[in-house]
Amino acid sequence: MKKNTAIICLSPHYGGMELDAIRYAQLLSDSLNIILIAKKGSSIEEGYTARATNNTIKLISIPFRSNFSFSIIFGVRKIIKEHKIQNVIFFGASELKSLYFSFLNLDINLIIRHGTTKSHPKKDWLHQLVYSQVNWHIPICKHIANNVKYIIPFGKSTLMKVIYPSLPEKFFEYNNSSRKNDEILTLLIVSRITEGKGHIDAIQACATLDHNGISFNLVCVGDIDPNFSEKLNNTLNNISYRSNIKYPGFSDNVVEYYNRADIFIFPSRGEGLSNSFIEALGSGLQCVSYNNTSFPELKDVGFKFQMAKDGNIEDLVAKLNQSVMDLKTNDTDLNDNITLAKELFCNKRERTEILALLV
Repeated sequence: MKKNTAIICLSPHYGGMELDAIRYAQLLSDSLNIILIAKKGSSIEEGYTARATNNTIKLISIPFRSNFSFSIIFGVRKIIKEHKIQNVIFFGASELKSLYFSFLNLDINLIIRHGTTKSHPKKDWLHQLVYSQVNWHIPICKHIANNVKYIIPFGKSTLMKVIYPSLPEKFFEYNNSSRKNDEILTLLIVSRITEGKGHIDAIQACATLDHNGISFNLVCVGDIDPNFSEKLNNTLNNISYRSNIKYPGFSDNVVEYYNRADIFIFPSRGEGLSNSFIEALGSGLQCVSYNNTSFPELKDVGFKFQMAKDGNIEDLVAKLNQSVMDLKTNDTDLNDNITLAKELFCNKRERTEILALLV
């Protein structure tokens, strides 16, 4: 008999974490009875309806206005009791204070999935109480595991296991025929367009291409944060190649962008483990990053890509120029990246490792 398992993501946004919650529901639905709990009217509720490929997943939404809410406390508690749920996988942090009371005196195996780097330690008495119920922390890379140890208080029986995320097979279907490196050079960055994701640095680094007379486009796939628009426009107004920077918006079919691109440039300042970066590696793209967070870890496990000194635009330019040269000379065989990505980020491995944590 399949175990009843809740996947909870109460975020109003629609980025990497929210997409991962939906992906988890789909990944585990063959082995478990999944109840996906989301915020009423949120992008994840609407996005799940649009992206759902498995109608056996039950979506339940809860209306609430603040992260500490009686609606969350009693709404989630009611769902847990009615569906006799023993295992809960939570994506998020802010709503955990409410969920503490939702789970109080219930026999719950609580798993928190960590996909981003957190900044401020949460080891005061309140957070010690709230996190005391957690059975498992599952960070998606070693960098985040170290961050979790530093930031999050562990209960007496709390354990941690690193589980790398998996990628759909479509990201490994390398289609070289759609990449025409002798025409316009296509650079790609896939991320919400907001502070810290590297868009400003990527745009500035492209000055070297313009200076060297290389025809190029930088395609920035993702929604634009309204609070970031002014800074972005100020940058664009000060460059001569503004027309080369493209903004197609958010896309549900990013594979088509990977297949048309030549170089994936992602000088982020604070990633956990970037979904889009590992998608680009698995797609056989030349990739460029800064030397921070999880990027050295990807180097250590064997991926080939250019890694610039952290925050150093001059070195980022040098690494971008090297990637362009490698494209011209076919000097770097990236098929090894595809093979490694298939092994490390496969569905079967991730599913097996998650199921092993359930009761």
